[in-house]
Amino acid sequence: MPAEVRRIAQKYMEDPFELTVGGKNTGNVNIEHEYYVVRPREKYAALKRIVDFNPEIFGIVFTRTKIESQEIAESLIKDGYNADALHGDLTQQQRDKVMKRFREKSLQVLVATDVAARGIDVDNVTHVINYELPDDVENYTHRSGRTARAGRSGVSIAIITGRDTGKIRQIERVIGKKFIKAEVPDGFAVCEKQLFGLVHRVHNVVVNEEQIDPYMERINEEFKDMSKEELIKRFASLEFNEFLEYYQDAPDLNAKDDRRVAGDSHSMRSGGGKFTRLFINLGSVDDFTRGDMLRFLCDSTGIRGNKIGRIDLKGVYSFFEVESDEVSKVYESFKKLDYNGRTVRIEMSQDSNGGGGEKRKFGGGNRSESGGFRKGWQSGEGSGSRGFREKREYGSRPAFKGKKA
Repeated sequence: MPAEVRRIAQKYMEDPFELTVGGKNTGNVNIEHEYYVVRPREKYAALKRIVDFNPEIFGIVFTRTKIESQEIAESLIKDGYNADALHGDLTQQQRDKVMKRFREKSLQVLVATDVAARGIDVDNVTHVINYELPDDVENYTHRSGRTARAGRSGVSIAIITGRDTGKIRQIERVIGKKFIKAEVPDGFAVCEKQLFGLVHRVHNVVVNEEQIDPYMERINEEFKDMSKEELIKRFASLEFNEFLEYYQDAPDLNAKDDRRVAGDSHSMRSGGGKFTRLFINLGSVDDFTRGDMLRFLCDSTGIRGNKIGRIDLKGVYSFFEVESDEVSKVYESFKKLDYNGRTVRIEMSQDSNGGGGEKRKFGGGNRSESGGFRKGWQSGEGSGSRGFREKREYGSRPAFKGKKA
C-alpha cells in the first residue's frame, strides 16, 4: 500500500482491519536475478550476446521510453531476430497484433515499456531483461514477475553500467534476494551453447513417420557414401560454421563494477555507407508499424535489415532509407508487385541523400501480406535474414545475426 494511501486510511478510518498476503515487494522465489556490467555504448551488443547465449529464450526486454523500445526492436529485427515493440504510441489494433504474435510464440523477444506491459499475462516467459533499471523498485518487482509463473522458474536480467551498481544493492534490500553478478559470455561460449542447443533439438524432435517415409529412399541414396560420423559433422557444420565466423575475435563486453564510464550511448543506426531516401505508397492505414514495414521491405527485396536505415511511417505513405548501392535491387524487386490488390509505387525522394533530382518510379505486382516474421536462414532463402521459419515455434532456429556483438 502506498504511504500516501496508508496515511489517508489512518486519518479517516476507525479501527480498520488489515489483511496481508505474502510480504511487501517480495519477488517470486523461483526467479533468479542476474546483472551484467558493461560500458554504455555496448549495452545493445551485450543484449544480443545474452539472447544468443540462450537459444530457447522467450522473453520481454524492458526499456524506460517509447522511443528506446521502438529503436531497440527495429535494430533487433534488422539483425535477424524475431522481435517487436509494445509501447503507448501503438493503436489498440497494432497492440493486439503484436500481443497475438507474442502469445503464439511467433515473436521471440518483446521490447516493451512499463506502461505498455501492464496487463500482459503470457505463460512460459523464460527471461525478463532490464535494458534500463526502473526508478521505482516496485516496478522492478512487477517486471520480474512476468516470468516464473504457475510454479515455473525464470531469470530476471539487468544490463547495467558501473554507476548503476548502487541500484542493484537497493533492489536486493527491498526484494530480500541477492543478485548474481554474471559475465557477458565470450564468442566461444555462445558458439558452444548454440551448437549443443541445436543437437538437443535434433535429438528430441518428434518424427512424423507417415509423412517422412515416402522420402527416405531418396534421402538414404543421397547419403549412402557418407559414414555416420561424416554425416553428423556436416549436419552440425551447416549452421555452426556461420556462428564460428561471426564470433571470431569477438570483443570482451564486460566492464568493471567500479569503472564509471560517462555518456557514450550506443548508436542504433547500422551501416556506414551512403543512404538514399525513397518513397513508398504504403503506411499506417495499411496496418503497418515500422517493424512491419522493415520486414516487408526485407522480404520483398532480399536486402539485409542492416542495409535499411531510418523509416518514417506516415498515414497513406512512408519514407525509408536504403544503402545507395541497393537502390537498383529495390527497383527490380518492386517491379510488378502489389500489396493487397494495390500497386506498390516506389519513388526517389526529393530530399534524398544524393541531392534529389528527377524522381525514379519503381513498380508494383502480386505479393501476399507480409505482416509476419522473416523467413529463412541468411544463406540461401532470399530474405537476407535468419529468423525462424514460418509457422514454427520460437525454438526452431537459434536467434542470431547482425553486427558483431
